[in-house]
Amino acid sequence: PTRRASDRDTFYPLDVVYRRAGVAMPAIKIVAPYEIPMPYRSLLVHEDDMTITLERHFGGRVALRALSTFTSGAWYFRRVLLVQEYSGRPVEMGAIRMKLNGFGGRLKKQILKNEVPLGRILRDSGFNYVSHAMAFLAIIPNPEMMGVFWMREPRTLYGRRTEIVHRGRKIGDIVEI
Repeated sequence: PTRRASDRDTFYPLDVVYRRAGVAMPAIKIVAPYEIPMPYRSLLVHEDDMTITLERHFGGRVALRALSTFTSGAWYFRRVLLVQEYSGRPVEMGAIRMKLNGFGGRLKKQILKNEVPLGRILRDSGFNYVSHAMAFLAIIPNPEMMGVFWMREPRTLYGRRTEIVHRGRKIGDIVEI
């Protein structure tokens, strides 16, 4: 079941990676799942990983483009763009915080290469995890986000805030737009 995140952590870790880059946050508000129009609702309101959901929806693999990365203690942060592999068209931007010691050495190395979407790495390795949707979001993009998504004018985008849980322990936080 979807749990509601507090206002303080709803945009985490997107707020952290934007602040670190000196980029203003877009306008974001929490919305109920039924307020998200189709097809965005079918892409966001589920407990599956986003990589497989996007690949099913677009009929092909998505590739990862790292926009920024940094480490803080045991946590690895990255902001990425997922693009259609065959066209390069952006389909999702995400900010993620991962506890690297929550993954084995081989998975950790793959994650740090920033070449393959996290969902595919975890799925292909048989890593057992759950992705919990914490909040659903409506976003009015800032100029930086408009550039990332090849937008000429702002229009509402939709996203979700999720947690990755492995063996009952949270090992990641994600904002997916």
